[in-house]
Amino acid sequence: MAAASTTKISWRLNEFEAHSKMVSCLALAKHSGRLLATGGEDCSVNIWSISKANCIMSLTGHKNPVECVEINSTDEQVVTGSQSGSVRVWDLEAAKILRTLMGHRTSITSLSCHPFGEYIASSSMDMNIKLWDVRRKGYVFSFSGHTEAVRSLAFSPDGKWLASAGDDCSVKLWDLAQGKVIKEFRSHTAAVHTVQFHPNEYLLASGGSDRTIKLWDLEKFTMIGSLEGNTTPVRCMLFSPDGCCLYSGATDCLRVFGWEPDRCFDVVSVGWEKVSDLAVCNQQLIAASHHLSTVSSYVVDLKRVKKSGGSVIQGIIQDNQPLTEPKDPKGATIRRSYERPTTTCSRLKQRSDADRRSPEGERQSPSEEEADEKLSSAEIHNAEDYKEIFQPKNAISRTPPRIPEPFPAPPEDETVLAIGRQLKDLMSPFPDKLQAAQPVTSTPVQRVEPTVVSNVKRPSVVGPPSSSQNPPQPPVITAKQKPQQKIILSTRNEPIGLNVSDFLPSPANHRPGALSDDEAVTQIKKGHDTMCVMLSSRHKNLETVRAVWVREDVKSALDAAVSINDLSIVVDVLNIINLQP
Repeated sequence: MAAASTTKISWRLNEFEAHSKMVSCLALAKHSGRLLATGGEDCSVNIWSISKANCIMSLTGHKNPVECVEINSTDEQVVTGSQSGSVRVWDLEAAKILRTLMGHRTSITSLSCHPFGEYIASSSMDMNIKLWDVRRKGYVFSFSGHTEAVRSLAFSPDGKWLASAGDDCSVKLWDLAQGKVIKEFRSHTAAVHTVQFHPNEYLLASGGSDRTIKLWDLEKFTMIGSLEGNTTPVRCMLFSPDGCCLYSGATDCLRVFGWEPDRCFDVVSVGWEKVSDLAVCNQQLIAASHHLSTVSSYVVDLKRVKKSGGSVIQGIIQDNQPLTEPKDPKGATIRRSYERPTTTCSRLKQRSDADRRSPEGERQSPSEEEADEKLSSAEIHNAEDYKEIFQPKNAISRTPPRIPEPFPAPPEDETVLAIGRQLKDLMSPFPDKLQAAQPVTSTPVQRVEPTVVSNVKRPSVVGPPSSSQNPPQPPVITAKQKPQQKIILSTRNEPIGLNVSDFLPSPANHRPGALSDDEAVTQIKKGHDTMCVMLSSRHKNLETVRAVWVREDVKSALDAAVSINDLSIVVDVLNIINLQP
């Protein structure tokens, strides 16, 4: 327990510059929790290693800023969506582009990969959702029904349903086989940012700007709970692998929720600000956030976070006790579980059907898409990490994959511990604290020999521990006073061996040489790129608020400005409101 008390529960793992311009999106690999994909306004997609924070691969080919990115369930493919509406599928192992999917007219807002099929769902600002078949290079269904932009998509674990949520405060459930909506849920009072299926049961969670998480029973199609307590909008959420709790990521902290009854198990303060994605690996929660051109990754030790210990069970549940498994295993769950069909290896299936095209794909004009694919490329920056992650030599299909080691938790701040030790040393002259402080400060006193406190501490701590209560022996005092001979008494006004003129400003008559033209331009442009990124981000956010103002009213525009979580935007909007008559 002593070791656990000296390590942090949550900490920042890495922080790095991800793109030359502003980062617009990112996604974590849910399978391993060790890969990170980022997209930016520089029209590129970068693949990173979480543990080393170095760029493994750069994917180029988009002609417009990348607005959305997603990694599939096997960490083999990356799907990206741009501001122009194009969707591209990349093969990470082969380091090349697989497909370019054209069909949306406006910016892509959300992507989701089918759990075990060659299908991709995408949504855009045109309020439409498209289900793509990667092998056919065309979409199978186009779903319409949202009245505003769709912000989140999620496939059910069995691959039969698709959930969507958007700015119209609604959550829709779609049947992929019939191509129509099954149910529409309307209980949110603001835009819905994220939806997640329970990994085992027929349960759906949705969270948004109203700072609540709604839980929906997919058998009865009713709301079974509303999890409250977030002080800021819910940006992302994730069910635990065993499905016993729900992790909610907001601007200020991480919250661990349970349901039936609704309750919050734990709250962990994490300084991740605008967290964008969550993943769980090795009893650790991995999170990633971005601000301007910087990306930060965070780790939360789930072994020290309070959460339920089993499936949801009918009956009374006490908050101070973990859930226990029932004696009868047949009553372990109260809802149906997903039935997953048998599937084959996605890699083998992809290779066998790589060159096969459907009639729909043949009727399309391939000239423009093929030209775009030829311009697309994958540049490997770190060959060693690329081979280690995507082409390991010891990969044997019949053996289970090697589980990566968890990230080590850093100790608590050394400054706090050092201050505590110093305060303990200062309390040693008191008689009631003398015996307790003696074994701790005996070793440091031998290394540090201050002359000011020698008359206070030396009689009690210089002698051996066995005779600490006896007066100190003269030979010991003489031996400790020898280093004092290094002190030279002098009436100098300047320190010895230090030239004070080196720290004074240069004389007026001594002027440095004139700067060259290149140096002058560099000096003038210093910080210009950063300011351009900040102003472009501010302009983009103001355009979003303006669109809400034109479409609705002033109150909705102000709410949109507050939800952006940028004080400069709120100030700009308030100034405009004050100028109105």
